[in-house]
Amino acid sequence: MADEVNTSEAAANQSAEQAAPAAPTENKPRGNRGGGRGGNDRGGRGRRNDRNKRDEDKGDDLIEKLVHINRVSKTVKGGKRFGFAALVVVGDGTGRVGFGHGKAREVPEAITKATAAAKKKMIRVPLKEGRTLHHDGNGRFGAGKVTVRSAPPGTGIIAGGPMRAVFESLGVADVVTKSVGTSNPYNMIRATFEALGEQTSPKSVAQRRGKKVTDLLGRGGASEAEAKADAEALVE
Repeated sequence: MADEVNTSEAAANQSAEQAAPAAPTENKPRGNRGGGRGGNDRGGRGRRNDRNKRDEDKGDDLIEKLVHINRVSKTVKGGKRFGFAALVVVGDGTGRVGFGHGKAREVPEAITKATAAAKKKMIRVPLKEGRTLHHDGNGRFGAGKVTVRSAPPGTGIIAGGPMRAVFESLGVADVVTKSVGTSNPYNMIRATFEALGEQTSPKSVAQRRGKKVTDLLGRGGASEAEAKADAEALVE
């Protein structure tokens, strides 16, 4: 009789446990302290960097001109391995210009390398009235000799080949040039940049000599009023 009572009590307890609702399990966030926050921060920084990079590329208005592409080859054990060398001129059209060259197995990659190298080596050239050079100049590199001369308005860019690309990127509208000797574009570009590097403006010369710009422009028979007007209209 006691065994039957114990059996009935055990069955009743088992049925009560089955009928009782299960206690809700606590959902603990996994990795919120480390993985979740870290992942969001990393993702956010990546998106911001991409956005800043796009803004910089959009605001960087540079004139890029491809001057020359040369195919180069290297003899290896299995035959010949071909590549490409690119020469690029980059300028902002307002007095800054640079050149660079790059080598790669494909043409687009070579151009990209040359453009990046040109942007790192840009120089500032003073311009007269924002359209021509202040004075004549000569440049030489290797067997290449170039002569650059300022010109009156309406002359245009009288230059050919690599030199035209340099002055178009620089923002010069009137100039007369002459190249003597080699026709190698690399030597012509370097000789042109040597001539441009020697360009000076009356303002820089006046500061170096401790004088006024009107004193320099007034020499050569020009009146004081003409010299003052030229100094006021002077734009580097």
